[in-house]
Formats: sequence, structure tokens, C-alpha cells
Amino acid sequence: MMMGDDVENGNLGPYLDRPRTFPNMCSKPYTPLIFRILRGINVRVLVILLFLGFGYVFYIGASTSPIIVFVFSVCIVSFLLSIYLTKWVLSKDEGPPEMAQISEAIRDGAEGFFKTQYGTISKMALLLALVILSIYLFRNTTPQQESSGLGRATSACITVAAFLLGALCSGVAGYVGMWVSVRANVRVSSAARRSAREALQIAVRAGGFSALVVVGMAVIGIAILYATFYVWLGVHSPGSMKVTDLPLLLVGYGFGASFVALFAQLGGGIYTKAADVGADLVGKVEQGIPEDDPRNPAVIADLVGDNVGDCAARGADLFESIAAEIISAMILGGTMAQRCKIEDPSGFILFPLVVHSFDLVVSSIGILSIRGTRDSNVKVPLEDPMTILQKGYSVTIILAVLTFFGSTRWLLYTEQAPSAWLNFSLCGLVGIITAYVFVWITKYYTDYKHEPVRTLALSSSTGHGTNIIAGVSLGLESTALPVLVISVSIISAFWLGHTSGLVDETGSPTGGLFGTAVATMGMLSTAAYILTMDMFGPIADNAGGIVEMSQQPDSVREITDVLDAVGNTTKATTKGFAIGSAALASFLLFSAYMDEVSSFAREPFKQVDIAIPEVFIGGLLGSMLIFLFSAWACAAVGRTAQEVVKEVRRQFIERPGIMDYKEKPDYGRCVAIVASASLREMIKPGALAIVSPIVVGFLFRVLGHYTGHPLLGAKVVAALLMFATVSGILMALFLNTAGGAWDNAKKFIETGALGGKGSESHKAAVTGDTVGDPFKDTAGPSLHVLIKMLATITLVMAPVFL
Repeated sequence: MMMGDDVENGNLGPYLDRPRTFPNMCSKPYTPLIFRILRGINVRVLVILLFLGFGYVFYIGASTSPIIVFVFSVCIVSFLLSIYLTKWVLSKDEGPPEMAQISEAIRDGAEGFFKTQYGTISKMALLLALVILSIYLFRNTTPQQESSGLGRATSACITVAAFLLGALCSGVAGYVGMWVSVRANVRVSSAARRSAREALQIAVRAGGFSALVVVGMAVIGIAILYATFYVWLGVHSPGSMKVTDLPLLLVGYGFGASFVALFAQLGGGIYTKAADVGADLVGKVEQGIPEDDPRNPAVIADLVGDNVGDCAARGADLFESIAAEIISAMILGGTMAQRCKIEDPSGFILFPLVVHSFDLVVSSIGILSIRGTRDSNVKVPLEDPMTILQKGYSVTIILAVLTFFGSTRWLLYTEQAPSAWLNFSLCGLVGIITAYVFVWITKYYTDYKHEPVRTLALSSSTGHGTNIIAGVSLGLESTALPVLVISVSIISAFWLGHTSGLVDETGSPTGGLFGTAVATMGMLSTAAYILTMDMFGPIADNAGGIVEMSQQPDSVREITDVLDAVGNTTKATTKGFAIGSAALASFLLFSAYMDEVSSFAREPFKQVDIAIPEVFIGGLLGSMLIFLFSAWACAAVGRTAQEVVKEVRRQFIERPGIMDYKEKPDYGRCVAIVASASLREMIKPGALAIVSPIVVGFLFRVLGHYTGHPLLGAKVVAALLMFATVSGILMALFLNTAGGAWDNAKKFIETGALGGKGSESHKAAVTGDTVGDPFKDTAGPSLHVLIKMLATITLVMAPVFL
């Protein structure tokens, strides 16, 4: 990293008396290729292209169903609202020059890492696309594909195109999350100098922009793909594919989204926590300097990590969650409609798209309900930010319940079972209540206003070891209530669907699984607002870092500290929400996998007997996969953090003037170390997740061929998926909650409790927070992405196991 001559020669006066400048982390701002192409087009030409694009979208929508036109319209309106939110946030000032310079350094570092990381992911996605193409060109076809004349080549091209589109949209979702966070952070910092409420509003609206774009892209992407296939394949024309079979062609989209989300979460999580751990161990513990102190060489890398790990990765993560849930629910809706001989099945198939369209509407109202004070120059006491966010969430929840009941009456009413729509409405209510309870449970275990975190903080007063023991026990205990809630919600939703009155030709009830799918939709019916709260956390964290580095008055830091502590809680609660939705979505995808195997095998596949030794081994391998993946993810953070610690120690030794503000740290060196190591370290656990189910399924398929059990490979993979889902949910709950509790126990002590900053209790709490960092921001979030990716990859690769 090139530094000024005065820095290199040590000829600086007192650091505090000199202009505070911060180096750029890359030579020029990075913009993805697709955006550079759009910016290079003449405005008039661009307007014409957009007009033609909208015309095409609405044409295929009108040719498919009025429901698709409604979905398109809502998504476009939400995009316009997101543009308004962007302009509103960017209209705020960036504060004094030193704040802007720090923000630019963070922005350059984040965009530079994003470019390299997603370049690597793109190459891996293209390689995997070729593998999928090869498999589909030589696989068997289903009876439905044969009857519609859909050949192997066409099926292969459709799946690969859907996979690449899903991967592209997931990448764009990640970029959007990072783009807004690196521009909003400094504006929140600046607003904190005037009004705490204004700072809160800016952070919420910046998160809202990202949330609306991510959810809108997930919905409109699937809708466009569905409508395009509908028109292109001539669905409902004589000899063509049935509309109930069409959702199976969308599976590649979900797999592409999962693939990118997993590597984005791994790479970003390793980056952010390695930098954080390295900065804390040397800065706080060894040197005794505050968090985000400008003398810490790893502080810029730490702040960059908040954006690439918590914002970019979380945007791709939620995009993947919504895509997987929509596609699985569409598949189950089509299957149920076909079995029940429903005359017009489009309502059951397109219902998930409508639910998430209303999600955009109700979440927008919730976001806009959070307003600043009329006079930002008048400083008023800040109401608890968590209370303000909860009020917005309550508004969103109430509206979601109303729109959900309206959607079920509109789309799920059928003459065959006139009261079925009411049962499915109650299924959605079960999902909404489940989401609310999940948020509350996670808040209880991670917010320092409640007993668990305060007890954990108290354990820090007796040393580092007791802090670790208390944190581990808290994390283990926190798995109980969420599992009970998931269990009750699955049984309740299944029973409500089962008793809806929908029956097949033999008179057997068929609505159970679809009831569970509707509950999952209910749980995700406020996903945009949940993502807003999630994005709020890293933006507030970055704002606090900028305030500390630019050495603003203590009163400003107090405001950002409060927002940061609330942000830690919102991040933890949204992770708990994501785990719950992953559990329900994986259950749906597992059911879709069994239907897919049944179609290819041309025989029933409804049960998996774990008493068969090979199948039980598959279950053991699934559980082992979760633990091995978690171990590799945490180890990756540890190895990268060691490199950061060594570099920070080296700079403090070789540049002793850093501590006295006479020499400036080389921030760029730490950024380069973390970026390089995180990209290297993300490959091994990611490859393990992709390769394991394929290898296991193929090997047991070969074994089944020689032992006379043709479905053995599919059964073993089903067991692997079941056990991995159960183990992964429990492990993710433990990791996320324990990590969040350790973090907020440290924050509680920093408020002045138990001796405050610099005390022995604080040092023990910092150790706990350091241990919890890879838990809550690397292994934990990656696990719930892994669970859904395993489900989508087994669905896509089902022909390999037969």
C-alpha cells in the first residue's frame, strides 16, 4: 500500500492535530459489468430498451395469467419506491471531511473484495453449469416430459439457464446490499451529530431500499421465468406440458441462488470475523485501546467486513430463502391441484408470488412508518430503537395477516372444498405467529435487557473460562424453544391442510403438505421488513466505527453505541427467523425431492426406512457433514485471524509511534491479507457442501445396482438430507444465539455495568465475544444456507441417484 512520504519517514507532528486522511483500498470504484454496460448506453436508447422490456414482461404476463400481471405491477412499484428511498438517503450529508474519507476507504475495500469474490464465484458457477448440462443431457426423462415432447436437450438448457439466472440475480442482490450500506454508514454517522432519531431513520430506510430490491428481484425473477416457460412451451395447448408440471422447471433457479448465497456467506463471514477477531485481540485485549480506534491497523478491514459479510452476504441469503420457498410451494401447489383435479390450478401455483407481492406492500408501509423528528436540530431523548423497530414490525404483521386472508380467499377458493381457503388462511396465520415467536425468543436470549445475557455478563466477573462455559450453556439451552415452536407449527399447519376438504380420486386428504407450504409463506410474508432490520445492524455498526475513527464527541458515540447494540440484537433475531424459515422450506423441498424421484423412477417413493443399514449410514453422513462444515468454517476464521494478529502486532512493534498518533497504521495491508485469505478459505467448506450429496448418492446408486435395490441411492440421499436438516437447524441455533449473547454481554458491560470498559470483566467478555464471532457471523449463517442448498442440489441432481 502506497503511503505518503511523511508517514513512511515518520516525520509527522501530533496525529490529532493533522488532517485525518485514509488510503483508498483500490485504484477506482468498482461497478459490476451489467451496471457499467447500462451506464454506457445513451439515455434515450436506455429508455426505449426499458419500454420494450416492460412491454415484453407485461405481454408474457398477460399471456400467462392476470395474477402474473398483478405480481409484475407490484414489483415495479416497489422498485420505484426503492429508488425514492435511495434518493432520500443519498440526499443526506456525509459530515466533515474525515468522515467522508473513512467512508471512502471502507467503500473501496468492500467493492474491491466484492469484485474479486464474485469473480471467483462466477467461474465456479459456470463450471457447475457445465456439469449440470452434462448430467441432464444423459439422464432419463419423466413421463410428463415425454408426453409433452420436452426432450433431454431442451430440459438441460432450461435447467442450466434457470441456474445461471438464479446465480446472477443472487449476485446482484448481494451487490445491492453492499452498495447501500457503504453509502449509508457515513450519513448515519453525520446524522448522529444532530439527532438520534434521524440517524435511526436513515439506517432503517437504507436497509429498506436493499430489502425491497432483494425481495422484488426474487419475486419478479421467478415470475418472468415462469411466464416465459409458459408462453415458450405453449402450456395448455394440445400435447404440451401441463401447467402443474411447470414449477419443476424452476428448480435450477433456486439452486443457482443457493450456490451463490453459500459462497457469499462463507467468504464474507470469514472476512468480517477474521478482521474483527484480529482487531479485538490485539487492539482491545493487548493494547487496551477502544473498539474502532484509528490506531488499530485492522480497523478498516473490520469495517469493510461488516459490509461484505453482513450486508452483501445477507442480501444473497434472503434472496435464496425466498426463491427456495416460492419454488417449493409452487411445486407442491401444482402437485396437489393435479391430484385433486382442480379445474384451474393457477391460483394454487401462483399463490406464493402473490403473498410475497403483498409482502413488498406491507413491509413498505412498515418501513415508512418509522419517521424522524420534525426538527432535526432539536435534540430529544432517543426512544429505545428496538421499541421503534418493533412498532414498525407490529404494523407490518397486522397488515400481513389481513392481506394473507385476502390472498387465500382470492386464489385458493375452489368449489370442490368451499372452506379450504379458510383452513389455508389459518395455516398462514400459524406461519406468521411462528415468525413473531421466533423473533421474540431470539431477542430474549440475545438482548441485554433480559436475564440470559445479564447472567452471561455476570459470569465474566469470575474470569474468561466461566464466561465461555456460560455462553456455551446459553447457546445449547436456546435450541429448545425454537424446536418446540417449529414442531408445533409443522403439525398445526399439516393438520389444518389435511382437514381442508381437498381429496384425491380415492377420497384421501391431500392438503397436508400444501398447508405446511402455506405456513412457510406466512412466516416469510414479512421478509422485506425482517431484512430491513437485519441491514440496520451492520449500517449502525459501521456508523459507530466512523464516529470513533473520526474522533467525534462522546455524545455522538453514545448515540451510535445504542444503535449498534440494537443492531446486534436485530441481526441475531433475523438469523433466528432465517433458521426457522430454513427448517420449514427444507421440509417442503424434501417432499418435492421425493415427488421428483417418484417421477423419474416411475414408482411410488413416499417413505424412507432408516432401519436399512445403508440408509442409516446416509443419515450419519448427513449429521457428520454439518459438524465438519462448521469446523472448517470456524477454522478458516481462526487461521485468517492469526494472520491479522501477526500483522497488527508487527505494525505496533515496527511503528511504535502509532500508539502516540505520530505514525499512521498501514490499513491497506490488513485489508489485503483478509481479502486474500478469505477467498482461499471459502473453497474447501463450500466444495464439501456441493460434492458430498452427489458423491454419496452416486456411490450408493452403484451399490444398489449390484445388490438389486434400484432406489438405494435416492433413499440414502433422502436420509442424508433429513439428518443434515435436523442437525443443521440445532447447530445453527446454538451458534447464532451463543455468538449474539456473547457480543451483547460485552456491550452490556461497556454501558458501565460490572466495572465498564477496561475492567477484568470486560476483558473476559471480549474473549467470549471473540470466540462467538465465527459462530454467529460465519458458521451459523452459512449453515442455514447449506441446509437449503442441500435440498435444492438433491432436487436438481435426482437423476444421478437413480
